Amino acid sequence: MEGVYRFLLTPRWWGINVFVLLAIPFCVFMGSWQLSRFEGRVQDHRAATEQAASDRDEAARPLDSLLPVDKSTSGRRVTASGRYGEQLLVPGRELDGKRGFYVLTLLRTGSGKALPVVRGWLPGMADAAKAPAPPRGEVTVTGALQAPETPGDNGVSAQGGLPAGQTSAISPASLVNLVPYRLYDAWVTLDEGDAGMKAVPASAPGGTGLDLKAFQNLGYTGEWFVFAGFVVFMWFRLLRRELEFQRDAALGLVPEEPEQSPVPTG
Repeated sequence: MEGVYRFLLTPRWWGINVFVLLAIPFCVFMGSWQLSRFEGRVQDHRAATEQAASDRDEAARPLDSLLPVDKSTSGRRVTASGRYGEQLLVPGRELDGKRGFYVLTLLRTGSGKALPVVRGWLPGMADAAKAPAPPRGEVTVTGALQAPETPGDNGVSAQGGLPAGQTSAISPASLVNLVPYRLYDAWVTLDEGDAGMKAVPASAPGGTGLDLKAFQNLGYTGEWFVFAGFVVFMWFRLLRRELEFQRDAALGLVPEEPEQSPVPTG
């Protein structure tokens, strides 16, 4: 019986065997890595949810004490004082399944920088006439600290060519040419909507939600393990075909190759 498997020592089968022995551990490693990425996102999501619940009960802290914004400070309650200045609208934002816009007002603080403050959300098309004017004089705001937005995250649009007084994203890069102030690399959404507007809930820090990327990691996990199984399946299939060929050859069932006619010369 051992002679039947002697073909496994041929150069062709050495190449096949080496490929299989390398491919299977590689596929298992990549599948395990993708699974760990998914589990890490689940843990981050759980931690962010727990953090958000505790943030609502936590006393607000001064803005500068929680900067710069990162995963540990995003969503934390902060307080800042100053005077409201320029007001902008952020169109195309959904809340409770309805489409509307944010009312974004720049709070000029004593530090010389302006803090973007989302005072609330209104339904419908962005219209400056609908947006309530900000309070005058010195004000103190309290809300959730947020990192600058990036187009493509949390429904943020990359739309350009907006009318004057509108911005698609809340970030220094988007606002720098719209307002005459130095800006904080952060923004705040108020705990309670101002002037009858709906408060905008804080967003989870980037990379902590169970978004499409998280489920892509899970999908890739399955693909790598399926590929590992496919490699094993194909190896056994090739082995079976080779054994059948050897058996047929031993029984004389393999057709002989036709003799080639000599090539005429002259």
